[in-house]
Amino acid sequence: GPATQAEIQAAAASATAVPRFQGGEKIRITVYGEPTLSGDYDIDPNGVVSLPLAGTVRAVGLTQPEFETELAKKFKSEYLKNPKVTVTILQFRPFYIVGEITKAGEFPFKPGLNILTAMALAGGGTYRANRNYVLIQHVGETDMKEYPQSAETMVLPGDLIRVPERYF
Repeated sequence: GPATQAEIQAAAASATAVPRFQGGEKIRITVYGEPTLSGDYDIDPNGVVSLPLAGTVRAVGLTQPEFETELAKKFKSEYLKNPKVTVTILQFRPFYIVGEITKAGEFPFKPGLNILTAMALAGGGTYRANRNYVLIQHVGETDMKEYPQSAETMVLPGDLIRVPERYF
């Protein structure tokens, strides 16, 4: 049937969910023309990156452009007139699927993953699985929220996804 107001809001919120850096991710920092400042780094469990020359920079909770700006500021104050910094993620936090799913567990995250692809990776729902919605808890949230089982519902690194039972 037609989507409820709550479903529409959840879909809108999910579609605008922007990946933010998290502890446990591996990243590559490239400073244009500065190979000594460039390299592969881990974001530690506290959400901080330790750079050999620039010290520690907090990454957790920032989007990619925000973190690039922070790094550029840090390098600018120490060494460079006009640093150009890019950050790419080499390894994301995995996501987890539990509930009425064929293979519950931990799965590697890839950018652009939606709930249908994520469920397919986990072997699809069981015969008892709800076909309309899933419950998702994003990192930093304290509870699970309902999202439609559709290609518009995006998965983020570290998500905990629960496929509920349907009612017969």
